[in-house]
Amino acid sequence: MTKNTQILGSATFAFLDIETTGGNSSHDRITEIGIRFWRAGEVVGEWQTLINPETRISPFIESLTGISDAMVADAPVFEDIAGVLEEQLKDTIFVAHNARFDYGFIKAEFRRLGLLFSAKVLCTVKLSRTLYPGFRRHNMDALIERHHLEQVQRHRALGDVSAMMAFFEHALAEKGNDAMEAAIRNLLQRPSIPSNLPTDVLQDLPRGPGVYRFYGENDALLYVGKSTNIAQRVASHFSGDHNSSRGIRMSESLRRVDWTETAGELGALLLELKQIKQLKPLFNRRSRAAKNLVSIELAENSSGYLQARLVWEIEPHRLGDYFGLFRSKKDAEKALSGIAAKNDLCNKLLGLEPDGDGPCFQRSLGRCRGACDGGEDVVRYNLRTQIAFHGLRLKTWPWKGPVGVVEHNVRTGRTDILVVYNWMHVATLQGMDEIDGLSLRDQAVNFDLDSYKLVVKALMGQDGRSLKVIELDAVGAPDVLMP
Repeated sequence: MTKNTQILGSATFAFLDIETTGGNSSHDRITEIGIRFWRAGEVVGEWQTLINPETRISPFIESLTGISDAMVADAPVFEDIAGVLEEQLKDTIFVAHNARFDYGFIKAEFRRLGLLFSAKVLCTVKLSRTLYPGFRRHNMDALIERHHLEQVQRHRALGDVSAMMAFFEHALAEKGNDAMEAAIRNLLQRPSIPSNLPTDVLQDLPRGPGVYRFYGENDALLYVGKSTNIAQRVASHFSGDHNSSRGIRMSESLRRVDWTETAGELGALLLELKQIKQLKPLFNRRSRAAKNLVSIELAENSSGYLQARLVWEIEPHRLGDYFGLFRSKKDAEKALSGIAAKNDLCNKLLGLEPDGDGPCFQRSLGRCRGACDGGEDVVRYNLRTQIAFHGLRLKTWPWKGPVGVVEHNVRTGRTDILVVYNWMHVATLQGMDEIDGLSLRDQAVNFDLDSYKLVVKALMGQDGRSLKVIELDAVGAPDVLMP
C-alpha cells in the first residue's frame, strides 16, 4: 500500500445522516440516525435506528421526512442508544453532507447526557467544492443531478447516506485515488471551514489586531468581532461552532469574511464597539446604544442634607459631579435602593419615597438613622452619603482637551492615533503627520456608556501605563452629546 492511499486503504469511513425535529440543536432533537461503514472500497457494515425525540414532531417536519409521532412512539430515546452509537463511531472518520449540522446535533445529544463526543470529521460539501471547484452549488440535490446519481428517498437517514456514498464513490472513480486521497488529507488536516466559504479563507486573514465581520446571504451583516490576531480568532470560531446552535446557524449562513486592521488592541475594541452599535449585526449579543442614559447627582437641600436626584442631561465637563451611568430609570433606582439598604441612608433624601412631612418609612423599621426628621447630624449624614456613593463617581477627564492615544505595531509598522475626549473616541488618525490641520471644533460625538467604561479602563488601568498619550489642545474640543 502506497503512502498516498493510506487513508482510503485503511481508514473506516462512517457515512452518517440524521433527521431531526428542527434546525436548532439547543432544543430540537434527533429522530433518526443512519450509518453505512466503508473501508478500502467496500461497505463493511450498516446501522440505523429511529429515535424517540421526547418532543412533538411538527406537521412540516413530518411532511418533509415522513417520520411521525406514531413512528417514534416506541423507539428508543437517545440515552438508550448513546453507548452503542459511540462504539459504532469509535476510530472512524465521521462523514456527513454539511457535516456541521449532523456533527453539531450528535455532540449536543451527548452533551445533554453529560458526555463529550469528538471525531475526525469529513464534510462531503467541502469535498465536492475541493474536487469540483467550477460548480457553484454543492447541496445533495445538485450533486445527484450533476453526477447522474441514482435517485434515493431524500430526507430519510439511509436514503441520504446512499446518495452521499454514491457521490463519494463516483468522485473516487472519476478523480482517482491520488486526487481523492490528497483532498481528504487536506480537509482533515486544515481548520474546519464553513461549507459556503472558500477553503483558503484563513490564508488571506491578517495575523495582527483588528476587527472582522461575517456576512451572509445578500451581504447581510451577521457578526462583528475583534482580536489581537484576526486569523487565529476567526479560525477559533470555525473550530468551535459545533458547540452551540447559535454557532451552527451562523456558520451555515456565512458567505463572506472581511476585516479592518488596527495598530493595537484599544483601536480594535473601539472600532468593534462602534460597528456593533451602528451596524447592528444579527448575531452579536452585546448591548446597543442606550437611548437615554441616567445618572445620579447629589446636592444639598434647604436643610443642608445631601439629596440625590436622577439626571438625564449630563454635562461632560463636570463628570466628577455625577455618580453612575445607567441605561434606564429603573436601573438607577435599583442602585439607589441597594445603597440605601447597605448604608442606612434615608429613602426620602435618595428620592425613593415622596418628599413629604414626617420621617421616611425605613425610619420606622430602624433602617434610616433619622436624616429625614433631623435625628441625624447633617455633617455626619453627608459624610456617610459621600462615602456610600464614592465608588460610583464618574471619572473627570484629566486633560485640558482632546488627546491622541498612540498605538504602534512593531510587526506591521502601523501607527494609529486614537483621538479621545471626555472618554469618547472621536477619530482615528493613521500617523503623526495627520495631526497637522486636524480640527474637531465642528464635530460632535455621542456620549456612550460602553465607550466610557472601555476608555477609562484602558487609560486609567494598568494597561494605560504603557500607552503613549499626546495632548492635542490646538485641535479644539468637539461637542460631546448625550444620546
